[in-house]
Amino acid sequence: MKTAKSFSLLILLALLMFIPGCESEPKNTAPVEAPGQPKTIALVMKTLTNPFFIEMEQGARKAESELGVNLIVKTGAQETSIEQQIAIVDEMIHKKVDAIVIAPGDSVALIPVLKKAKEAGIPIINIDNRLDPAVCAQLGLIDVPFISVNNEEGAYLSAKYISDQIKTPTKVVILEGIRSAKNAEDRKNGALRAFKENPQITMVAQETANWKIDEAYTVSKKLFSSQPDIGAVFCANDMMALGTIEYLKESGRKSVLVAGYDALDEAKRRFERGCFR
Repeated sequence: MKTAKSFSLLILLALLMFIPGCESEPKNTAPVEAPGQPKTIALVMKTLTNPFFIEMEQGARKAESELGVNLIVKTGAQETSIEQQIAIVDEMIHKKVDAIVIAPGDSVALIPVLKKAKEAGIPIINIDNRLDPAVCAQLGLIDVPFISVNNEEGAYLSAKYISDQIKTPTKVVILEGIRSAKNAEDRKNGALRAFKENPQITMVAQETANWKIDEAYTVSKKLFSSQPDIGAVFCANDMMALGTIEYLKESGRKSVLVAGYDALDEAKRRFERGCFR
């Protein structure tokens, strides 16, 4: 399963990938720099309301220090603030940064503005959530490195952990992330694969809570109100798992199995205290 700390190392790798490429393949449209001037790299993330991205920034700051670059960190207000992310990329184009490292909130909507950046001579590195390869090819955004983990396999292992504990007929639901995000789709598919392997499991709902704690709380309340005998929930990130757990705690449901994804510190603490069940 992906952790924020391990992803910080991927940020470092992303920056390392950029530095030699910039020196060996200069673009005519890129700004002319004085010798020895530090590179300016923009890290565009989804939000800082999720601890995962806070730790991602910390990893990038470490890379900034080790590589001697200038780092600009920009985020949307929420993980659903796609238009804000687009505006941020546009702003970075106007600032003429030397590279953009982006964790896009949407796998399609960011492609046109990132193509604009590439045409301006700014290298793009895609992290965390993959840009749609077919749409990239269609719109001409090519040769964009992607650095992440196997979200489908990670979700499979997380969902399988609770699936293996189910020995009697049980209703199960999935809380998805943003449905236009490739990592959300991959995690949903991984959980579905795990649950399909257990003949005791009946999938009764797949709902999105858009990666958010409060939305997961609300969606969980709705799901359990309509089907009070749900026995397990897979949440495509830990924030949604925490929202689900909060509802289960308040409603006194102690026997429901919950699986999350990201290994956030708060989620791990709750797991250690037995609060995921």
